[in-house]
Amino acid sequence: MEFLGQVKSSFIDYPGRICAVYFTGGCNFRCPYCHNSHLLEGKGESIDEAQVFRHLEKRRNVLDGVCISGGEPTLQAHLEPFLEEVKRRGFLVKLDTNGTVPEVLERLIKNRTVDYIAMDIKAPFWKYNSVVGRKMDTKVIKESILLIREAPIEYEFRTTVCRELLDAGDIREIADYIKGSQRYILQNFRDCDSVLAGEGKLTPFSSDELRQMEEELAGFFAELKTR
Repeated sequence: MEFLGQVKSSFIDYPGRICAVYFTGGCNFRCPYCHNSHLLEGKGESIDEAQVFRHLEKRRNVLDGVCISGGEPTLQAHLEPFLEEVKRRGFLVKLDTNGTVPEVLERLIKNRTVDYIAMDIKAPFWKYNSVVGRKMDTKVIKESILLIREAPIEYEFRTTVCRELLDAGDIREIADYIKGSQRYILQNFRDCDSVLAGEGKLTPFSSDELRQMEEELAGFFAELKTR
């Protein structure tokens, strides 16, 4: 596999663990708030598998695992053998995904190749196409949600929120669908010059509005966070 970016040590990407983060290129979505727009065009720091494994072995006494993000990692043809090798070396694996390739998730779960999955739920299903910038059949999203919820692993669902794309009613609709899940994370939009839509085009919610959403969803999940 080839990666296009890395974080050599992260304390926030894998809850309760220290991990290295590697970013794959390419994605089948075009979410306007995406911070990694360069990855969609295959641009970034080229990192091959040998470099990844050298780093992991060098930091073996520090790192608990690896987080694979993107882009969309499940589009990568060599993802599964790569993760199998990560596991063989004794590291935990966390996968960030948009849930559009449930057959890959199913194999990873069945083969115990992944320990934690974080899946983005972009919008209520009726609104998906407008948020992700692509026409798609949301039945694959529903299939991935079901697979993850029934899997014997840790997981979280998360939604990025900004005023131009979602409102409080949309968040409630998503939460109603996944109620009872382990974790739900509301990620407030943060503007920067690498946002796909362009800097200054989208706006976050206020801290008071996020707090109100959190209060409305109290008791829905084992863990609910805003960040």
